Amino acid sequence: MVVPMKDELNQANSAFEQRDARISGGRYRKTLITAVLSVSIVTIVPLLIMTGVADHQYREALNAESTRPMVRFAAIGRQSLESFLSEHLSALDMAVRERGFSQLRDSRRLREVLTNLQRAFGGFVDLGVIDDNGIQISYAGPFELEGRSYSEYDWFSEVSTAHVYVSDVFMGYRNAPHFVIAVQDVASDGPFVLRATIDTDVLNRLVSSLLVEPSWDAFLINRDGILQTDSRRYGTALQRCPIAMPTNPPQGELVEQEDENGERLLVGYAAIERSPFVLALLSPYEALQAGWLGPRRNLAGFLVVSIFLILAVVTGGSVYMLNRARESDLKRLSYFHKMEYTNKMAALGRLSAGVAHEINNPLSIITEKAGLLEDLLMLNVALPPREKMAELVSSVLKSAERCGGITHRLLGFAKHMEVQRESIDLDELIRQVLGFLEKEASYRAIQIDFDYPEDPPTIVSDRGQLQQVFLNIVNNAFAAVKDGGHIQIGIRRSDGDTVAVSITDDGIGVAEEHLKHIFDPFFTTKKGGGTGLGLSITYGIVQKLGGQITVSSEVGMGTCFTVTLPTGQAIA
Repeated sequence: MVVPMKDELNQANSAFEQRDARISGGRYRKTLITAVLSVSIVTIVPLLIMTGVADHQYREALNAESTRPMVRFAAIGRQSLESFLSEHLSALDMAVRERGFSQLRDSRRLREVLTNLQRAFGGFVDLGVIDDNGIQISYAGPFELEGRSYSEYDWFSEVSTAHVYVSDVFMGYRNAPHFVIAVQDVASDGPFVLRATIDTDVLNRLVSSLLVEPSWDAFLINRDGILQTDSRRYGTALQRCPIAMPTNPPQGELVEQEDENGERLLVGYAAIERSPFVLALLSPYEALQAGWLGPRRNLAGFLVVSIFLILAVVTGGSVYMLNRARESDLKRLSYFHKMEYTNKMAALGRLSAGVAHEINNPLSIITEKAGLLEDLLMLNVALPPREKMAELVSSVLKSAERCGGITHRLLGFAKHMEVQRESIDLDELIRQVLGFLEKEASYRAIQIDFDYPEDPPTIVSDRGQLQQVFLNIVNNAFAAVKDGGHIQIGIRRSDGDTVAVSITDDGIGVAEEHLKHIFDPFFTTKKGGGTGLGLSITYGIVQKLGGQITVSSEVGMGTCFTVTLPTGQAIA
């Protein structure tokens, strides 16, 4: 008998482990996903933030480092152009003051002045002296312009007002880009203007000297957006520039703009004083960012590798820890099932005396009736009537059937370990459990009352597990009440999905400070005995069946255990 029980226990534990592994597999997967996601987010998000901050700061530093030369060269270019114009205007003013109107109106003397200016400053193409009526009275240069009238030109009115004039670049009848500068002086016989034509090649050379980077472009532009010098990107002088000219060009800073093709540009503007010129120094935005591509690729590679390593470590660590936790849970479940089975066997051991006495009565009847039949046969006397013999045999059979029922019920309770869902009549199940204790109840005059409807509800659950739950609770009630005590069992439907079974005794009760520990393992209030596992195992079984167990008690008044069970949901 011992070996089959061990085999049965091993089979039951194996079945429990397989079932728990199937049920907990989804829970472990969810835990794994949650752990990986949470730890990954905690580690990767700060890494992403720090990488983004580093990217922003490094890009800002690189932009500042890349754009600072543009700002500096734009300032240098503005100073060079302003110096060039100031130098040439001062040269004209000096010629006017040294020579005077009387000498400058002489074409021969004017040619001497032009030669000296060309040698000293360069860039002068011709000179002309214009009287207060706008007539050019003398001229020195490659063209025949003496006697030409400029009275209707805007520049003549402007120089008459401001005394200094610098024109836009224009073609004129020379059919080549050029611009003019002029100064006015007042002679004894009336005001006059000394006008000079400047070759734009000088401007082109000055501007092109700023192109220290292959991606840069530098040119002069007027307020109407017309190129005054040649541009690498937008063509030759006097063509319209496709970038929008600011109303008030900023000095010493870069402006991000888009040209007509949608290309992003960084443009530095510098207005040239006492002229219509604005220096523009620009670079494509992508060219300035080219130096950032290498570090950015390295930073992105570092980020990707770091994320991969973090995910690998987090996933590997989480899988390892969860596997260890799963192994621990399976061991704990195995120990729990063994304790559950041991507790059941212990309960049966406590009931063995009552069961033996219950079996002893029908065995005595069997012995008595069989002895009587043997005496009748051995003494060779006249046999009793047929009805008497049938009565004796029937008594033997009924007693044997009663013994068989007792042992079958006992073995069925002992062997049942695997969780099996079936329809259960709670009244029948509770009366089966009380059948093990009816002799003790009779000896101790313990009264057991039932308080539930004539047709108690039926639930779908595990019969063997519920037998152990109610047997543990009823055993505790028997231990708590004195001889002649009272136990009441009630069944009621809590709501549409649950049924509550209450077991109330009028025993010694449990102190309030002990109630919170009553379901803890190895906690017991029984003096001189008790393992403290019965109610702990009961609590675990009820939880596993998807139910709840509560207790209320008062010292000297009794204790009430209430087990709430689902009527038909799947077992957890």
